[in-house]
Amino acid sequence: MKPLRALALGLLLAAGAAQASSSRFCDRTQELTAAEQDRLLRFAAVLREELASSEESVALVSRSGLDLSRFNIRYSHAALAWRSDDGLWAARQLYYACDEGRPRIYDQGLAGFAMGTDSPKIGYLSIVRLPPQAVLALRPALLDTSRALHLLAAQYSANAYAYGLRYQNCNQWLVEMLAAGWGDLADGDDLRERAQGWLREAGYAPQPVDVGSRWWLLASYFVPLVHLNDHPEQDRAALQLQVSLPTTVEDFVRARFPQSERVELCHDEQRIVIHRGWTPVADGCIPAGGDRVLSLRD
Repeated sequence: MKPLRALALGLLLAAGAAQASSSRFCDRTQELTAAEQDRLLRFAAVLREELASSEESVALVSRSGLDLSRFNIRYSHAALAWRSDDGLWAARQLYYACDEGRPRIYDQGLAGFAMGTDSPKIGYLSIVRLPPQAVLALRPALLDTSRALHLLAAQYSANAYAYGLRYQNCNQWLVEMLAAGWGDLADGDDLRERAQGWLREAGYAPQPVDVGSRWWLLASYFVPLVHLNDHPEQDRAALQLQVSLPTTVEDFVRARFPQSERVELCHDEQRIVIHRGWTPVADGCIPAGGDRVLSLRD
């Protein structure tokens, strides 16, 4: 096969594979076996117990959704968990509504949040417990429907530029919500712009994602939910994209509120591991000394 034809075929196959997986950005769920559903429901129960053990009513929660291991990224999706006056927890988040073709703000039960994973065989959850002063400033903004919607962009991009207004991903909406609450920003049509200004002044600086290959940049021309036209030219040339991810949000929260506490949960097909502290649990959900282990064989 001639080199140019081989190149064209390679791009076509890569684009087709990327489009086939693009629905994982959406609000659709995969079919689970009874055993997989039971495993994830038990995993969600541990998440619920950990949140309930805190006296505070808002926490940052993240999950391993899309498989981004090729970029050394464990967590792809973050939400703000909040407790109602009745003691029920929900995860408020941005999600992409496939049927409508637009992003939405959605309150989801913890079971549904835990089940939004690429692999039911192994999964990770991260909880960051916020100190009282952080919750006190954030909760009114989080539960203000008008401000939550004014922070919502009209167009979604999974790899949205962290300081762009054209697109937005789920983690970008979340960190802009933190800005609205902690900056005590008034409602208004320009709320996103003011939130990003506050974040810049507060030192929010996402660690650039090393794309590693121009083939991934080329794929953006074929995948509906991935874009590059909002990223600065120098970032594209360097293959370094500034994208808001759960880890960058966690780092920002920790720097602003050092009293915050982190708990990481993971499961495989045999056990659930509860790991406390800011160091990550080992890949493969391998427990370390001091970790709590719950059997899934019971």
